[in-house]
Amino acid sequence: MLRSQRLKVVLALEERKEKEALELMGKARELVEQHSEQVANLNRYQQEYRDQIRRNQHGVVQVSRLQAWQAFIAQLDQVILQQQRQLDQVEEAFQARRQEWQHAWERRRGMEKYIETCRQQESRDQDLKEQKLSDEAAGRAFARRRR
Repeated sequence: MLRSQRLKVVLALEERKEKEALELMGKARELVEQHSEQVANLNRYQQEYRDQIRRNQHGVVQVSRLQAWQAFIAQLDQVILQQQRQLDQVEEAFQARRQEWQHAWERRRGMEKYIETCRQQESRDQDLKEQKLSDEAAGRAFARRRR
């Protein structure tokens, strides 16, 4: 069996690894999108809450009510900060998965190129073999005619 044919098994393995890496990267991207959406929603909610407080602050506001608003906004700040940290973590995980996929892609692509190089060499070897056989046959025919 030709080397290029035997290497197809290795290529299939590299293709499978690349596909798995791509799927993992896709899942990591979905997590980034989900966490980004959560952070954006919390920021929007906090801004809406602040706007509502401003609209309701006509005249005198009880200190206890103002303190409750400030405490709630401080809690929102903490939740947003936690969500942002989680978002940072899933973004790092996504970048790691992206690098793993890129490495798998490069390995698969390299194997394809190597197989193509093997095919070209096999073709050249076959051409040389055929040329040698043809030359030997011509030499024998010439020798027979000389007798």
